[in-house]
Amino acid sequence: MIEKCLKKILKGEDLSFSEVQKLALESSSEDLYKGADSLRTRLHKNRLDLCSIVNAKSGRCSEDCKFCAQSIHYNAEVANYEQVDTEQAVLLARDNEEYGVERFSLVTAGRSVSGKQLDEFQKIYRELQKHTNLSFCASMGFLTKEKALKLKEMGVSRYHCNLETSRSYFPQICTSHSWDDKSTTIKIAQNAGLEVCSGGIIGMGESFEQRLELAFELRELKILSVPINILSPINNTPFADLKPLSITDILTAVAMFRFIIPKAVIRIAGGRNVLGDQQHRLFTSGANGSIVGNYLTTLGNSLKEDVEMFEMLGFDLRRHNHIC
Repeated sequence: MIEKCLKKILKGEDLSFSEVQKLALESSSEDLYKGADSLRTRLHKNRLDLCSIVNAKSGRCSEDCKFCAQSIHYNAEVANYEQVDTEQAVLLARDNEEYGVERFSLVTAGRSVSGKQLDEFQKIYRELQKHTNLSFCASMGFLTKEKALKLKEMGVSRYHCNLETSRSYFPQICTSHSWDDKSTTIKIAQNAGLEVCSGGIIGMGESFEQRLELAFELRELKILSVPINILSPINNTPFADLKPLSITDILTAVAMFRFIIPKAVIRIAGGRNVLGDQQHRLFTSGANGSIVGNYLTTLGNSLKEDVEMFEMLGFDLRRHNHIC
């Protein structure tokens, strides 16, 4: 079944939901990971797409996403500030660039940013453009057409807006906005000429089939940069006591995303530390991108640790003009 699916994908055809279910059911875990890794190397060679983020506006978010420490609805410990220091953002960006990172994003907490806040962030992007050769992303909540065009004028080339989970499971993780609100912002960004980065979080109580649904929904939206986060339960949030996914569940999800969206950068994001010394297996099971450094409200590896791991795995960390 793996060979059959590989042949179909390499002919430029998409797998159906039933084919993907059959692939998962009929394949041993290790064979599935090897098949996904083979597909990665055939389509993307050993290129690894690295990006980094800075928490540009932290805490006091009005939304009630059950996984998030920054929501005002929960009493989680998190730093609260309106805007990151410009000099700090530039220093972080330059440090990342030295390690081969290609993209740098300003990420804000909250439903959306005001026009005034956007003007302030424009000043940071100007300094980043002066001092680095990075490509720039933004993750600033829900967009209007005007805000999307403004970001593009500011030099942002990619907008990030995670779907978080499948449409069918979304009401279980958030009630203050909807899955359709997310997909609307994605389409606004695309219509403004911005690339889009969108993925989700696995391990929030969703079923295996719902993880597959998310991948198919991302494919339908033509997303080619897909971050996969692994839930890190945070104290005092509604998901604080959720049982962590097994390593097998995590690797299987990564492999299935590779088969469903073969041309995408499958980007490992927050939470990979739950795999401990097995983190490298994510990148031999179909992943070909990563957010590096510390991620918003959870701690990641140091840049040096990440780069050493990627080089050990034989990845090419030179800058690339990637499709996404």
